[in-house]
This record gives sequence, structure tokens and C-alpha cells, in this order.
Amino acid sequence: MKVILLQDVKAQGKKGQVIEVSPGYARNFLFPKKLAVEATDNELQALAARKQAEEKKAAQELAAAKQLQSELDERKVVIRTQAGEGGRLFGAVTSKHVAEALASLGYKIDKRKIHLPEPIKHLGAQRVQVKLHPEVAATIVVYVEADA
Repeated sequence: MKVILLQDVKAQGKKGQVIEVSPGYARNFLFPKKLAVEATDNELQALAARKQAEEKKAAQELAAAKQLQSELDERKVVIRTQAGEGGRLFGAVTSKHVAEALASLGYKIDKRKIHLPEPIKHLGAQRVQVKLHPEVAATIVVYVEADA
């Protein structure tokens, strides 16, 4: 019996796959737990429509990420903080601070997408990578300045 998986099923397949299983397994396990539906013509057409919609949505997300990348690349972000002798900061500038500075410029970016190898502890400029999409990353320049 051919079925379409609605969820990932261990040792059978991933969501959206059409697989061949025994009728008893489908009737007694997959169907009651809503893990699969029978692969009828209507269900196969619905599956194709869902896949096409998912691909279209993924393409839109990628295009939006590339647009944001073009806006953000080499963007200068200024963060003012207290500093001591020799340009050493009291505390450190973290990805949270960078996200807040970007938010003040009108870009809503999650702090987890900002990649700082280690917190910034000195005054000056540093390049920071922002992961916008699995395939798209932008580089911004963070200037840390002493607060007057």
C-alpha cells in the first residue's frame, strides 16, 4: 500500500515522502496516529501543491535575505560605552548590544544571528558577520566609541 508521510517516521522516511508499506502497518499504526494518509490521486496533488508553496516561500525568504544583505553589507554601526585608560572597555560589547544598535537603525535582527567570535573589549572598529539565511550572510562594521 502506498502512503504519504505527514511526519517523519523512524526507519520509514521523512515528511512528504511517498512510501510503500504493508496494509496492516498503515491501517493499525500510521493512520490512527495521523502519521500518514493513503496516496490517492487527490492526496498526491495536494502534496505537490504543498511542495510548490514551500519552494515559493523559501525562494521569497532567500530573496528577502539577499535584499537585507545588500542594505547591511559594510554598514557602520556605532556603539557608545564607557571606557577606561588605554581604550579598554568597562565590560564588553556583546551581540545583544549590536542587535540593539541595529534595531535603532531600523533593522530587526535576532542577537543569535550576529556572530561575534568573542565579546568586543576594546575601542575601535571590528567586522561582525550577521547570518541572515543559511545561504546568506552580511558583514557590518561595529565602531565602539568612548561615551563622553
